[in-house]
Amino acid sequence: MAEEKKEETKEEETKEEKEEVEVPEKFKGLVDEISSLSVLELSELVSVLEDKFGVSAAAPMMAAPMAAAGGEAQAEEKSNYNIELKSVGQKKIEVIKAVRDITGKGLKEAKELVDSAVDSPQTIKEGVPTEQAEEIKGKLEEAGAEVELK
Repeated sequence: MAEEKKEETKEEETKEEKEEVEVPEKFKGLVDEISSLSVLELSELVSVLEDKFGVSAAAPMMAAPMAAAGGEAQAEEKSNYNIELKSVGQKKIEVIKAVRDITGKGLKEAKELVDSAVDSPQTIKEGVPTEQAEEIKGKLEEAGAEVELK
């Protein structure tokens, strides 16, 4: 008896979740097509959209809740880093190319980011896993920039 109630509750919750999303008529075909994609295909689509529009689908990091979490924030900080461009160095064009390659931004956006790093440090990427952060740091330093992982 109790198991039946649990199953009914789960089914109702699932139905409610599905009913919450109302897809406008003009997007139904697109949503149906996206729904049929595999996880790998969706990942590839997200990458293409990020590159095309110079945006990131990564969730923004929330510094205040992490600081309040104490030990949890320290553990997470060790596995995910923000990459900060501290100074550009002598090879500004090389740094712009590296920033453009790393962020997927357009030439103008990458140049503006690098130019603003002359006045104050700028965050290039947030929440990057350790291995990838070290790789990105190496690319930027190779281009002549000074980089800090935070």
